[in-house]
Amino acid sequence: MNNACFPVLSLIILLPLFGAMTVAVSRNIRLAKNIALGVAALELIATLAAVLLFNAELGNDFQLVERHAWIPSLNIEYLIGVDGISILFLPMSALLTLMAIIASWNSVQHLTRLHFALLLVLESITLGVFLALDMALFFLFWELTLPPIFFLISLWGIGSGRRSAAIKYTLFMLFGGVPLLFAILILAINHATAVGGTVPQDMAFSLPVLLATPLPDKLQALVFLLLLLGFAVKTPLAPFHTWLPTVAMEGPAQLTALLTGLKLGAFGIIRFAMPLAPSAAVQYSWVLGILGAITLVYSALIALQQTNLRRLLAYASISHVGLVIVGVASLNMQGLQGAIFQLLNFTMVAGSLMLVAGFIQHRLGSTETIHLGGLAKTMPQLTCFYFLFALASIGLPGTSGFPAELLLIVSTMLAHPSISIAALVGAVLSAAYMLSFTRRAFFGPVTQTEVEQVQDLRPRELTLLCVSALLIVAFGFFPNSVLKTNRASAEAWLARLLDQPVLASKGDRD
Repeated sequence: MNNACFPVLSLIILLPLFGAMTVAVSRNIRLAKNIALGVAALELIATLAAVLLFNAELGNDFQLVERHAWIPSLNIEYLIGVDGISILFLPMSALLTLMAIIASWNSVQHLTRLHFALLLVLESITLGVFLALDMALFFLFWELTLPPIFFLISLWGIGSGRRSAAIKYTLFMLFGGVPLLFAILILAINHATAVGGTVPQDMAFSLPVLLATPLPDKLQALVFLLLLLGFAVKTPLAPFHTWLPTVAMEGPAQLTALLTGLKLGAFGIIRFAMPLAPSAAVQYSWVLGILGAITLVYSALIALQQTNLRRLLAYASISHVGLVIVGVASLNMQGLQGAIFQLLNFTMVAGSLMLVAGFIQHRLGSTETIHLGGLAKTMPQLTCFYFLFALASIGLPGTSGFPAELLLIVSTMLAHPSISIAALVGAVLSAAYMLSFTRRAFFGPVTQTEVEQVQDLRPRELTLLCVSALLIVAFGFFPNSVLKTNRASAEAWLARLLDQPVLASKGDRD
C-alpha cells in the first residue's frame, strides 16, 4: 500500500462535516447557503486533487492510504485509501452533491440551514463509503447514511406519504445491514482461525489483510451470498427495489438524484462481495447474471407503463443497474470496465435527469404527463438538456452512455450469450420508454395554462446542467480518459477471481 504524505482523503471526509456544522450554526440563511455552496466547491477541488495524486499504473496497490489505530482491542483501524476502481467516484460524488445544493437553492423554504447541513453530512459519509478499507469502518459509514436520508425524505419530501417513504427506506436498509454485519464478522473470525490465534484478539477487519487471508470453500459461499444480499438491497436489485420508486415520488428531487446517481450497493458488490469470496463469486456468477437480467428487463417493462417522470426515472435507474450487474457477472475486462463506467455515468445522467424532473415539479407541481405536454415550446433550454440526458441514458453514440453500454453488451455476449439477449432487449425497451415519454411530455400542443406561463431555466440551473452536459459529451468522445484510470486495478481485480480453482476446473472440463 502507498501511504499518503498529506492526509488528503481525511480532508475529503472531514471538510463537509465542518461545513455542515458551520451552516447549522449560521444565523443568516443566505450566508448559510453560500457557505454550503463554497464548501461543496472546495470539496470538489479536494477530490480532483486526489485524482491528480493518484497513479493509475499501480493496479495492485491502494494509494493515499491513511492508517490510525481506532479500537485496538478488536484490531479495528481508521484505514482509508483509493485504487483505480474507487478514485473517480470521489469527484463525481462531490460534483453531484454540488449540483444538488444548487438545485435546491430556491426550492427549500423551511429549515433551510438544516437541509443544507444534512446534504453536506451525507456527502461526507458517502465519500467515507468509497474510501474505507477497514470493514468495520466501512460498515459504520454504510449505516450512517441512514439518518440524513431519513430526515431529508421526511422533512422535505414533496408527497403526502413522505414519512412513510422515509420509514420504508430505513427498514429496507436496516434489513440489508444485517447480512453485511454477519459477513464481516465471519471474515474477521476466519482470519483469527487462519493465523492460529484467538477471538477477539486476532480478528482482522482490514480489507488488504482479509484479501490475503484464505477463506475456506464452505465459508466462501456463505460470505458471498450474505454480502450479495446486503448490497442488493441498496443497489437496488429485484425484488428489493420497491423503495426507490417510493422515495422518487415522495422525497425531494435533490435527494433522489443522489440516490439514483450514487449506486453504493453496486460499488459494494465490486469492491467487497466478489474479491473477498472469489471462488464463490465465480461459481455463482450465473446467479448474479440472472438476477441482473431479471432486474434489467422487469424494471424496463414497468418503466414502459409509467406516466410520471419521477417514477419512470426510478425504474430506468433500476433497469440500468441491472445491466451493470450483468456486466460484472461476465467476469471479463469489458464487463468490469463497462460496469464502472456506467456507475460513473449514473452520477451525470441519472442524477441530472432527476434534477430536471425536480425543476419541472417545482414549477408545475407535477411531473404527470396529463399536466405536461408542449414543454418544448415554453421551456426550450430545459428540453434541450433533458433530451441530451435521455439520449445518453439510452446509449446514443457521442454520449458517455454509448461506450459504457457497448462494453457491457459485448462482455455479456462473450461470457453469457443467452443473457446477452436480455441486455439487448433492455436496450430496446430503454429507448422505447424514454422516447415515448419525451414525445408525450415535451412535444405536441400546450394544453395547460401553467405550462404556457412556466419559466425556463434560471442562470444557476443552466450552469449546473451545462457541467453535466459537457462531461457526458467529453466522456462520450474520449472514453479512454476514464478507462485508463481503472485499467490496472481492473486487471488485478480479475486476476484475483480468474486464478481460482473453480474456474480452472471448469476450463479443464471444457
